[in-house]
Amino acid sequence: MLELRQLSKRYGTFTALEDVTLQVAGGQVFGLLGPNGAGKTTLLRILATLLQPSSGSAQVAGLDVAAQPDGVRQLIGVVNGGMGLPARLTGREILHSFAGFYGLSRAQAEARIAELDAALDLGRTLDTRAGEYSTGMRQKVTIARAVIQDPAVLILDEAASGLDIFARRALLDWVAAARRPGKLTLYSTHVMSEVEEVCDRVAVLHAGRLLAEGTQPELLAHTRAASLEEAFFRLVELDEAAHPQDTAHAS
Repeated sequence: MLELRQLSKRYGTFTALEDVTLQVAGGQVFGLLGPNGAGKTTLLRILATLLQPSSGSAQVAGLDVAAQPDGVRQLIGVVNGGMGLPARLTGREILHSFAGFYGLSRAQAEARIAELDAALDLGRTLDTRAGEYSTGMRQKVTIARAVIQDPAVLILDEAASGLDIFARRALLDWVAAARRPGKLTLYSTHVMSEVEEVCDRVAVLHAGRLLAEGTQPELLAHTRAASLEEAFFRLVELDEAAHPQDTAHAS
């Protein structure tokens, strides 16, 4: 579902992403774990065709993100903290509008909205104008909008940020339940507990570099750590020792 080969992104002399090589199969929730500035968002923006890589390549479901961006956009859904909603429209109107972009009929859109309502507990968001939403309501509709066409690859970039405890619980439950053959969810976060709960495999990023990738037990064994948090800090410490002059983090 995802293949990166020596993927890099540079801004002048600053390297935001450095020679990342990675293969990710479908049927799973794949975590990108790293502190703010690790390069997670840069990587996801390249996969979403919002940024061009400086070198290397990235493929989503066999399509090259640089050479076939329109095809990639048909296959993905994206949620990040900076996405807005049209204030005058209700949640149902927003979802119907996006369903139309992907060629769904009104009946198909209504059926899909009903599925998402059951999964995400959209409730009154559907018939309330977005300008009146709480943060949690806004994020639920943003997620529903991203998956209205049932994308092959869903990119969640800090999607739980700002959610209250109930909305966060609904999101994590939905991510876990959405795991299916032929589908891939990329879950980017700096919150260790979210990775531990929903991710099948994890890639650890720091300063634009891929430090390790594997299941949680594999990462613990590799670092001889007792917890994922301990494994993460050990990997970062080793990376900083190997790159003592690299004090600037990726963005």
